[in-house]
Amino acid sequence: MKTRISILFLFFAFATLTASAQTSAAKPDEAPQEKKVWMPEQVLPVAEHYEGGVEEMYKAIEKELQYPALAKRNRVQGESIISFDINEDGSTSNFKILRNPGAGTGEEAVRVARLLKFKAPGYSLNASLPIRFKL
Repeated sequence: MKTRISILFLFFAFATLTASAQTSAAKPDEAPQEKKVWMPEQVLPVAEHYEGGVEEMYKAIEKELQYPALAKRNRVQGESIISFDINEDGSTSNFKILRNPGAGTGEEAVRVARLLKFKAPGYSLNASLPIRFKL
């Protein structure tokens, strides 16, 4: 009986060590990845009028975005969708909050969307922009 328990103990100890060795092994040839910027799954038509495209637009949004204190305190997360018009000269106007997770996130998304500078499309364009708030 003691030998069975000893053998089972050794087996489980060996299995545990093997599993932990597989998960903690670092691959030396992989370089550390830089922080990825969140972007929506679908391509946004408004991004083609931003200098640098969708990736640069979301980098600018991430740089300017300040999580509202009330939203942080209440752990409010979600996606805020802002609608606005891009005029013929590239200026923006008529901002509306279409989806608001609450606690000041919609107002912060509008503030950040107002800071974006678009190229002149030559025609008026109604656009919507999702901005994610995640703790």
